[in-house]
Amino acid sequence: MSLTQTQTQTQPDISYHPDFQKYLLRSERIRSQNKSVSKLPGSFPNQLKGELVWEGKDYTDESQWTLVLTDNHLQEIDAALKHFKSLNKSIGSVNQQTFPLPTLSPILHQHAKELQSGRGFFVLRGLRPDDYAIDENIIIYAGVSSYIGSVRGRQDSKLVDKTKQSSMLNHIKDLSQTSVAGNIGAPAYTTDKQVFHTDAGDIVSLFSLNVAAKGGESKLASSWRVYNELARTRPDIIKTLSEEWVFDGYGNPDKPYTTKPLLYHTPATEASPERVIIQYARRGFTGFLNLPRTLGIPPITEAQAEALDALHFLAEKFSLTLDFQKGDVQYVNNLSIFHARDGFTDEPGKERHLLRLWLRDPELAWNTPEQLKPRWDELYKDVTEEEQVFPFEPRIRGGAGKA
Repeated sequence: MSLTQTQTQTQPDISYHPDFQKYLLRSERIRSQNKSVSKLPGSFPNQLKGELVWEGKDYTDESQWTLVLTDNHLQEIDAALKHFKSLNKSIGSVNQQTFPLPTLSPILHQHAKELQSGRGFFVLRGLRPDDYAIDENIIIYAGVSSYIGSVRGRQDSKLVDKTKQSSMLNHIKDLSQTSVAGNIGAPAYTTDKQVFHTDAGDIVSLFSLNVAAKGGESKLASSWRVYNELARTRPDIIKTLSEEWVFDGYGNPDKPYTTKPLLYHTPATEASPERVIIQYARRGFTGFLNLPRTLGIPPITEAQAEALDALHFLAEKFSLTLDFQKGDVQYVNNLSIFHARDGFTDEPGKERHLLRLWLRDPELAWNTPEQLKPRWDELYKDVTEEEQVFPFEPRIRGGAGKA
């Protein structure tokens, strides 16, 4: 369906929170309309294989995905922190050379490979955030993470006195009871559940400074397993995902909206295997709280609304729930894993607070599809030590509409 056709339509009856009954009704209708679509588009594979294809039921014990730090590892991390602080450098200078981990580094490098070609995720357990000030926790997090992805991604950028400042770190915390509540357009800053989605970039990492009094469980799902199910049962949804979608420019006068697919296929080469990448965040197509979908841009179609629901409910079906503890660091291959979060309740002293980094390993990184390269360049291209900023306090990032 062309954009000129969609401009005469209205937005489907779909919200950020998926409604299973609406999904079933819409699915029955769209499936009937698309009976003629029996083949997958282009060169998309009938089935993906390998360790990146998994279901939650495949894992029986958290030791299968958890790297527990020993006392010796913790002493080494503390020594690296002291060494870095002695250099009197900015946090943007944290890297494998300035934050040396001689015995832990080969273990972390092995787990970095697991992200790219193994199951696609792991949890580092045992950091002690209560023993350190916020700036020290950030240095430790950035230092350890530099062995997983040596390039940090920009999460927000602005000019200050004609000098570029890029926020490399984001605080994931409930801000709905603060003075900035009226600016919230993403569930990351609320106690609400986050439905299955991807962020921007290659690797998403979250460091738990504190956990909620109740709820907030972290969930992961293999997007390759979801792809296989759709390829087998609904090739028309694969077609819909691989076509152009209208991405909201959120008031950008130069680009009110852009278009690109949610689903990409990269054929096998001598250097890399065949891969499929799904990149999407539901709220960009449905709106959330104070950041609704912009009026006047082409709405999504009924088929696209069904595809969004199919991605969520299949991810939920095949998902794994992680016990995210204080001091845990979660590393996720954002190109092959969907992630979500249950709603939660905070209490004084038990307030969920995560730090987030977007990472890239230039040596192990997957090939970036052409249509994703502009966004990836915003994150990773020519990042300098000088531009890097690491906020010590939670705030709503300026780029929250993008990912």
